[in-house]
Amino acid sequence: MRARPGTRLAAALLLAAMPALPLLAGPDPGVAASNAAVATAVTAPAAGGPTVRNGQDIYRRFLDGLADQDCSDDASARWRSHFGHVPRQLTSRNNDVLPLFGYVVDAMREAHLPTEYALIPFIESGYRPGARSASGPAGLWQFIAVTARNHEIPIRPGYDGRLSPADATTAAVRYLKTLHGMFAGDWRLAVMAYNAGEYRVLNALKRAGQAPAAADPAALAMPDITHSYVRKLHALSCVIKEAETREGWMAALDRDVPILQAIPVPDGIRDLDTLASRHETDAQQLRRLNPAHSDGRVARIGQPVQVLVPQAAAAPPVFMAEAPPEADRDEAVGAASDIASAVARRVHTVVNGDSIWAIARQYGVSTRILLERNGLDARSILRPGMELRIDGAP
Repeated sequence: MRARPGTRLAAALLLAAMPALPLLAGPDPGVAASNAAVATAVTAPAAGGPTVRNGQDIYRRFLDGLADQDCSDDASARWRSHFGHVPRQLTSRNNDVLPLFGYVVDAMREAHLPTEYALIPFIESGYRPGARSASGPAGLWQFIAVTARNHEIPIRPGYDGRLSPADATTAAVRYLKTLHGMFAGDWRLAVMAYNAGEYRVLNALKRAGQAPAAADPAALAMPDITHSYVRKLHALSCVIKEAETREGWMAALDRDVPILQAIPVPDGIRDLDTLASRHETDAQQLRRLNPAHSDGRVARIGQPVQVLVPQAAAAPPVFMAEAPPEADRDEAVGAASDIASAVARRVHTVVNGDSIWAIARQYGVSTRILLERNGLDARSILRPGMELRIDGAP
């Protein structure tokens, strides 16, 4: 969000000063309560639910949430070309774009907002949580500092909440929810306000003698960059929508990715590596998803902070004190060993995108045991073609 939005007070005064226009359509009756619930909607755990989902499910959920399904015009050919790489980003196994996109799409759907809004991070940051602009904006949504503070994103020494996908997405959804109601559910006007400020859009509506419910956004006297912002989002939505016709694209999207969830940092955790170890998840992925915690150190800012984790790692780990009695555990281990010895020893061949935690989870063994069986440690690098022994020696 590069432009500073106008103040809520100024926008309210301008709304009150428009008696000659038809009555402006306000937000739905439940908007205030819905806004208050946005934070929990974004971070609420799915109790007992799945921990992964297919990329095609994310894609269908995005398509189902679009407000504008019409891609018949070619007025945005320039921006279609500009964003032609985005479908490749979504199918790539070398980034976290698809699970992050799923996280934001879910947040929009849960807030009853069009999924065009879930495309804003593509335009602002390329869906990179740690993106910084030389001019000041930062994070997935590229908030400037003053806007971030206005929307309750914490910025403290050692912690910039704009770099937290959890904090920034909660704030973005809350703000977009307000704009969506203010502009009668017209996603184009809301996006223009997100880019240029609500006061500026309301002023343009007043000069044009238009009300939000019956506005022609393209005819408003707004900066070219703001009109382009709307065209970019529509063009990008069409690029993604039409990608399913590309040969092989849907097949590449047909893979499981982790469902992401924001959780409070547990007591006693000082760094992301410790959190990853306790929850048997990928430490490098945690660092990529949580750049607000610089160098992997968990920031202490005098208030609770969140981290974004795969759903499978969101539940508190079971520690030895909570494990079954030693005798019972030995009996269970012995039985498991008898079964394992009766079957062929399993071997996994490493491919691009594999991680030690994902392989361990796939075969139902702990990362520590898998590392030990293959003479590796936490700093070892997996290379395509390596063969990992899953089971112990007979």
